[in-house]
Amino acid sequence: MSLLDEARAVREAAYAPYSKFKVGAAVRGASGRIYRGCNVENVAYPEGTCAEAGAIAAMVAAGETELIEVAVIADAPAPVPPCGGCRQKLAEFGRGDTPVLLATVSGTSLASTIAELLPGRFEVAHMSGSSG
Repeated sequence: MSLLDEARAVREAAYAPYSKFKVGAAVRGASGRIYRGCNVENVAYPEGTCAEAGAIAAMVAAGETELIEVAVIADAPAPVPPCGGCRQKLAEFGRGDTPVLLATVSGTSLASTIAELLPGRFEVAHMSGSSG
């Protein structure tokens, strides 16, 4: 199964009773293994979990900390990019040139990279040498 097919399959498991907006994500770790995640809503909206965050959590739980490819799919008129927080999460575990495929259930897709999604990302280098 392709990375996009994995994202498509896990999207069906999303828990989205409030928005009805199901999202699936899959990331490929440096080992080649695929990790999947789906959005999980909560009646207290800010307490939900994004699909990308779920896939990254599955990867980290399996002992990997580097992703080399990302796919995200939703039932929307156009490909849906990750939210700002998930862009930073992807940047934490991937390089700027890591490919990100954004897709719709109807088949539209948009190829991007982490750097294109999050230019000027915050990095550990920003934390060193600060004088407060």
